[in-house]
Amino acid sequence: MSAWTPDRVVRLKTLWKQGLSAAQIAYDLQNGITRSAVLGKVYRLGLSLDRDAALAPAAVRPAARGSPASVQPGEAIVQPPAAVARERPGRATILTVRQGDCRWPIGDPGDARFSLCGCPATRGAFCDVHAARAYRPVPPTLESLMALLGLA
Repeated sequence: MSAWTPDRVVRLKTLWKQGLSAAQIAYDLQNGITRSAVLGKVYRLGLSLDRDAALAPAAVRPAARGSPASVQPGEAIVQPPAAVARERPGRATILTVRQGDCRWPIGDPGDARFSLCGCPATRGAFCDVHAARAYRPVPPTLESLMALLGLA
């Protein structure tokens, strides 16, 4: 029996069009649905094409508050429209990107307009702007704070 019931597929479509990440959707659907399973289903349903239209600048888009665990099942998180920004086409492609260039992907890899940022990389493989999005600090846990204090 498939884990993808009709109700789950409808919920997946709704959450995906709202802009939730695959990890957030997997957490919402629970019961064995992984991030990879969500991404596979999104691909098979062709939802990535619909998402671009749904996330146009005038749309209201949900956003994560930290990790997928911070999103409760069925909860919709809404960000103000000003926080939604469409990325401009990149300066590089897979064939033209060079060492020291930002490798942040822009767009759908299956689309002819797919590109990479191409700005000078300053942190890892990314420029300052994309490094701030890619390398987010892990929120401290009680255990990590206790270890810092030498109490664990």
